[in-house]
Amino acid sequence: MTDPAGPLLPDAEYVLPLRWSDDAGLEELAAYLQGLAGWLPVTVVDGSDPGRFAAHARAFGGAVRHVRPDAHPGRNGKVAGVLTGLRLARAPRVVLADDDVRYDRATLAVVLARLADADVVRPQNVFDPMPWHARWDTARTLLNRALGSDYPGTLAVRRDALGPGGYDGDVLFENLELLRTVRARGGTEHRADDVFVTRRPPTVRHFLRQRPRQAYDSLAQPVRFAAELAVLPVVVVVAARDVRALTALALVVVAVAETGRRRAGGASRLPASAVPLAPAWLLERGACAWLALALRACGGVPYAGGRLVRAATPLRDLRAAHRPVRHRSLEVAA
Repeated sequence: MTDPAGPLLPDAEYVLPLRWSDDAGLEELAAYLQGLAGWLPVTVVDGSDPGRFAAHARAFGGAVRHVRPDAHPGRNGKVAGVLTGLRLARAPRVVLADDDVRYDRATLAVVLARLADADVVRPQNVFDPMPWHARWDTARTLLNRALGSDYPGTLAVRRDALGPGGYDGDVLFENLELLRTVRARGGTEHRADDVFVTRRPPTVRHFLRQRPRQAYDSLAQPVRFAAELAVLPVVVVVAARDVRALTALALVVVAVAETGRRRAGGASRLPASAVPLAPAWLLERGACAWLALALRACGGVPYAGGRLVRAATPLRDLRAAHRPVRHRSLEVAA
């Protein structure tokens, strides 16, 4: 139920783009959203089929605004959901979140406060609970944190940061496309690596299905993708010459992962048990990178009955297409 005293987080709104083909988690999601509605307005932009849309409306109740997405060019339906939510938002600050993200009030308040000096805020997701496949994927998070920042399933953004045209709906890595579009328009991104937002792990089946698709995202970052393609050849060459050197390489990867875990307070939320999985995750990504390259040669990654060719638009192309409209000083979390 909505707090009768009104939202406790003023000038903010929560937007959830949704498109489900399985309602197994509907009761839990509905309870979460109804709790959120006591803190700030909640809008669910639901692209599910008519039967599920009606079931969702009944489950969410009157505390949650539940709407259909507007049409938007491109095959990535999440983009249409995000842009519909931003258009309908009644507040200047908007939290965008996937259906597996679970905020508490304190973390919501911190993320929204970081928008004071930025146009988009990128926090850090952490799985809870932590089954084996969540620990495996957390190894990726640790390496990302050591070498830069991770890409979460939630962002906080100023409602006008993307401009009237929004962002490209024909890419796979839509979160990166959104971030790059904000930056191309002269906006700033705050990497809140010290702000941890809970995320529910996927099913094992969904996790396995996502392996090639997540590797395909790296096509949007050519230097990273080249490094991932090099993993298997390097392992083969080193193993053929000296198995002890291969062990040394694995220990280096473990050390890098531990550096990422300790960065920006991560040791308090990211489990040490994910650290030794980093070499295995890197091998998996090295194999899936070659599969992603094959998918690209075959016309793109399967998505919603079609194929998506591009992972994301290069930042230089977006800058050429957008005239900068604002400048803020970039603040990076310690």
